[in-house]
Amino acid sequence: MATQTNTLNGWLREVCAVLDIPEEDLDEDARHILLDLSRDAAHQVIRPAAPLTAYLIGVAVGRGASLSAASAKVQLALPTEAGQDAEIEFEES
Repeated sequence: MATQTNTLNGWLREVCAVLDIPEEDLDEDARHILLDLSRDAAHQVIRPAAPLTAYLIGVAVGRGASLSAASAKVQLALPTEAGQDAEIEFEES
């Protein structure tokens, strides 16, 4: 497990460097939120939904949404059972 963690940390440092993003912008809380949401999207929708959902969360955050608010909205939108869409309404902000 330590090797995987070291590999992940090294990769994330590299990505932050090439994108000129401070490493602090991806703290432990943000990592957990994104990994949990990606897992849920992969399992409750289809596997390719995971990276695309994470990308869309990033777009929302880039447009001014908080990570926690954006991920909470997406979490509510996930199907509750295979093939069943959740019915939700989003507030305009």
